[in-house]
Amino acid sequence: MTSERRAALSALLVASSRLVRIAAQATGNRTPSAVWRALGVLESEGPMRVGELAAAVRVTQPGMTRALGQMVEEELVSRIADTADSRAWLIRITERGAAALEAYRVEIGAALEPYFRDLDDADWRVLERASQLMAVRTTAEKEKVS
Repeated sequence: MTSERRAALSALLVASSRLVRIAAQATGNRTPSAVWRALGVLESEGPMRVGELAAAVRVTQPGMTRALGQMVEEELVSRIADTADSRAWLIRITERGAAALEAYRVEIGAALEPYFRDLDDADWRVLERASQLMAVRTTAEKEKVS
């Protein structure tokens, strides 16, 4: 890969991070971003152990455990038995958690609308294509490719 392509990927990541930060601030939503990231990971990748989820969300395991306590209380996630290890639990997103995540995504879209209102159809097609490429390239299977 050329240095220009690496720079393009870097710029995309920086812009995406900025977009996430702006969206979170614009909504005024007080739920910690780690909760939304955890729900998103569970939605896309399915049930997982606390340590795996903490690593995927990029928080400490004790921090994830604390967040999960609240998420279980709010019925956003539930604990289920790990069939591979009877001593362990898996965390899965609930219907309520999936609905909350979808509502937050709608809220984010509405909050970001003013930043993109003036785009023409061609620009929207570029953004739609970029989001498709990012979605395909960031699946669990692609992450394992080295």
